[in-house]
Amino acid sequence: MSPAATGRTGAEAPAPPATMREALNRALDEALAEDPATLVFGEDVGRLGGVFRVTDGLQQRYGEHRVFDTPLAEAAIAGMAVGLAMNGWRPVPELQFDGFAYPALDQIVNQIARMNYRSRGRAPMPVTVRVPSFGGIRAPEHHGESLEAVFAHVPGLKVAAPSDAPDAYRMLLQSIRSDDPVVFLEPKARYWDRGPGPSGPEAPGPEAPGELPVGASRVVRSGRHATLVAWGAMVHRCLRAAELAAEDGVDLEVVDLRWLKPIDAAGLAESVRRTRRAVVVHEAPLTAGLGGEVSALITEGAFSRLAAPVQRVAGFDVPYPAGPLEPQYLPTLDRILSAVQRTFGA
Repeated sequence: MSPAATGRTGAEAPAPPATMREALNRALDEALAEDPATLVFGEDVGRLGGVFRVTDGLQQRYGEHRVFDTPLAEAAIAGMAVGLAMNGWRPVPELQFDGFAYPALDQIVNQIARMNYRSRGRAPMPVTVRVPSFGGIRAPEHHGESLEAVFAHVPGLKVAAPSDAPDAYRMLLQSIRSDDPVVFLEPKARYWDRGPGPSGPEAPGPEAPGELPVGASRVVRSGRHATLVAWGAMVHRCLRAAELAAEDGVDLEVVDLRWLKPIDAAGLAESVRRTRRAVVVHEAPLTAGLGGEVSALITEGAFSRLAAPVQRVAGFDVPYPAGPLEPQYLPTLDRILSAVQRTFGA
């Protein structure tokens, strides 16, 4: 069976998404509808609709040949994506939890990321690996990880991490339409959030997917005194920290990095040159975390304007804890605001 032999079985256009889960579902729906070569597969994504119901209803709409379940074998899921991509398909595999992604690393690193280079462009890898990621839902061990630095270090991969529903919709469609492999990290803690996302010209609506290009960051809150840089669920924690800081007269800018590879070095430098101070916030352990790379790029691009060293607020250098200890592990508002104070010499 060839990609051209399959198509949509028909459904009305869905209502505008209210949560990130619904936004991702809508993006997958549109991707399946517009390109018969698109396939969605993984553990429980078909009949069940996924553990988080992100793929809910897609198998009924497009059939078992386009949206299907796989064995509980992450290496096989990633390897299947390689073979499908080499035969003209556009695979969108899901690795059910970030902690389950380790067995798939061999295929992701040695095949998905390298095949286009190895074949001198004759075998592109239009693969979007969806990974429910990060913490915040108090899940058991192995169900919460922050692997962005692992994937970002691999040449040939792009890495995305949206922070709200409209951006998740836009970025997932951009990823699926790309001929380059993308690891798409979905913050589990944001799946059901119905709070409003950032607004304004930096955050276009879901009907304008091309307004922010791949690799672009966005300023989700303008400020004058320091820049907070984050991605995923930590963007909204930084927004809350900025609200608290404003009560004391400190005006914080918040930058949503969005794309963790490529990183928007120019956008980071532009923000920090204005504010002269920077704090990078992420959930992964501090040592060798992506915050170190972000800090280096800020220092290289805005060194002459920095009034203080770049600060990092991150998870601790311990294995990601099970649910009851998550509140002690994840960056807290107090830790973020204390880092801001350190940039002022306090």
